[in-house]
Amino acid sequence: MAVIVSVSGSPSATSRTARLLRCLDDRLRLQGHDVISLDVRTLPAEALLGADLRHPAIADATALFERAHGVVIGTPIYKSAYSGLLKSLLDLLPQYALIDKIVLPLATGGSTAHALAIDYALRPVLSSMGAAHIVPGWFTLDTDIIVDDDGALTVAPTAVEALAHVTDHFSTALGGRTTVPEPAG
Repeated sequence: MAVIVSVSGSPSATSRTARLLRCLDDRLRLQGHDVISLDVRTLPAEALLGADLRHPAIADATALFERAHGVVIGTPIYKSAYSGLLKSLLDLLPQYALIDKIVLPLATGGSTAHALAIDYALRPVLSSMGAAHIVPGWFTLDTDIIVDDDGALTVAPTAVEALAHVTDHFSTALGGRTTVPEPAG
């Protein structure tokens, strides 16, 4: 199956965006894909902000994009745009780092007023980086993502359905199955 890089552009260690992405990563794994998670916040800040392309962590991140067939980009929306942390990474990648890649853009935010940020802020950048196909993305309200005191994630049923649909569409575009095997027993 396909190799997928799942990128969280959230600067927060307790990010709802990253937690949501990891749930989608699990779904993609169950569909037979090899998913590699990348939390941009774990990259060395000095190398990221100093544009140190020779730093081993930046070189490793670039290599992940090179070997991927598909990329999931998840970001919180701040001031009607994707995160500055995500922009820092995208700026360091080669101009056509997404050439021949299938891309799924996802975003989270506090208001539906930010929903269009996927199409007006993120999609043009992904397109300019050569993405072969950017599948329809999804915006999830922060209020639809609940993390309890134990760290367990609960997502509102309507958001779960929509996220399953866009994830399955992405999987199909990659040539994968969209059915998740039933648990044994």
